[in-house]
Amino acid sequence: MLDLLTPEALLGALMIFVMRIVDVSLGTLRIGMLVRGKRGWAGLLSFFESLIWLIAAARVLGNLESPLQFVAYAGGYASGTMLGSYIEKWLAVGQVVMRIISPANAPDLQHPLREAGFFVTTVNASGRDGEVRVLFSVMKRRRTGAALSVLERHYPKAFVTIEEVTTAHLQELATREDRLSRRFRMIRK
Repeated sequence: MLDLLTPEALLGALMIFVMRIVDVSLGTLRIGMLVRGKRGWAGLLSFFESLIWLIAAARVLGNLESPLQFVAYAGGYASGTMLGSYIEKWLAVGQVVMRIISPANAPDLQHPLREAGFFVTTVNASGRDGEVRVLFSVMKRRRTGAALSVLERHYPKAFVTIEEVTTAHLQELATREDRLSRRFRMIRK
C-alpha cells in the first residue's frame, strides 16, 4: 500500500486531477458557447479540451495498477464540472429576455428600468387575479443583476422570469448597419 503513495504517484495523481479540472471546465464553457451561438470560441475550447483529456487519459491508462489515479481522474471530473459552471456564470456571455409581470395597479416599473438604461416593451394583459402589466426586456446576461436591483427597489413582489435568447441577431445586425450608414454619411459630408 505504501508503494502506491510514493511522491511520484502522488504527483502523478495531482497532475491528472488538475488536467481533468481544466479539460472538464473547458468542456462546460464550450457547451455554453455553442448554446449561445459562439461557434468559433466553442471550436477553440474543444481543441484544448480534447488535447488535455487525451494526455490525462493516457496517463491513467498507462498505469492501471494505481487506484489513486482513478480517484484523481474522477475527482477532477467532478471538480471541473463545478468550476466550469462557476466560470460560465461569471463570464455571463449572451443575452437574456427578462419577463416581468406585475398587477396593473402596482408601482410603475418601466420608467425606472429605462432610466437605468434598459429597453422595455410593456403589454397590458389579463391574469388570474385581474389586470396585469407584462414587461419584456432583452439585455446582456451580465446586466440581469442590475435589472433585478431596480425591480427590488421599486416593486419586489413582481414575478420575474429570465430566459436565454439566441434570436436577437436581427436587431443587432440592423443596429450595426444603421451605425455604419450614419458613419458613412458623416464621412461623405
